[in-house]
Amino acid sequence: MSGPDSHIEVRDLTIAFGSFVVQRELNFHIRRGDIFIIMGPSGCGKSSLLKVMVGLLRPAVGDILYSGRPYWSGDDAERQTMLERMGVLFQSGALWSSMTLAENVGLPLRQRTDLRPAQIAEICSWKLSLVGLSGFEDYYPNEISGGMRKRAGLARAMALDPEILFFDEPSAGLDPVSARLLDDLILELRESLGTTIVIVTHELASIFAIGNNGVFLDTETKTQLAVGKPADLRDHCEHASVRRFLAREAPPQSESLGGPAG
Repeated sequence: MSGPDSHIEVRDLTIAFGSFVVQRELNFHIRRGDIFIIMGPSGCGKSSLLKVMVGLLRPAVGDILYSGRPYWSGDDAERQTMLERMGVLFQSGALWSSMTLAENVGLPLRQRTDLRPAQIAEICSWKLSLVGLSGFEDYYPNEISGGMRKRAGLARAMALDPEILFFDEPSAGLDPVSARLLDDLILELRESLGTTIVIVTHELASIFAIGNNGVFLDTETKTQLAVGKPADLRDHCEHASVRRFLAREAPPQSESLGGPAG
């Protein structure tokens, strides 16, 4: 149920492309300060849900509420105000290759504020230091590692001090050590800044290391099967498919071959 700690509400949401339904009748809440994981098998619609939540894809039915205010049924000015309170880290990092890290981080500040160049430079240095990239302001994206590019993308997502951060597969392409360091950084940011964080990921190590809440999307039924703490869903969910996915267990042979389950 909605309450004072409910930061985001997904209400009666259906995502579709024409007659093709991706997910239907999604209903869940994200508490303020949650690290919320959007989980499920490949092709279930995780990234499509994220796009709806950040304003890139209009739902067929339903809405997203931020602090009780509807996004999609609001007017353009209301939507813009909500967007300015969000930061997004895309899977690739999406840094401009022709810009230094400081210029990348400063881009939203130059576009959306009236700050002077010296103020922007100071903020960029601070944001980069928060993600462990102090001293790398003048480096270009092709001069640093993949893990560092992810952190630089995170610094840019944080440029406007958002209330909510969205991550699309943040560990994709990273080695296990870099992925763990990114997980630790996400936890530190939540603890120090109180940011609500929403993550699309299939990396089980990350799901259990940082997620305190989440939703499981199902491919076959095209709706959510469960909402809750990932570890609890792995151990106690009523749906065997959810438990198997989170425990990385193969389905029974009869299911995998398309036959009736025993």
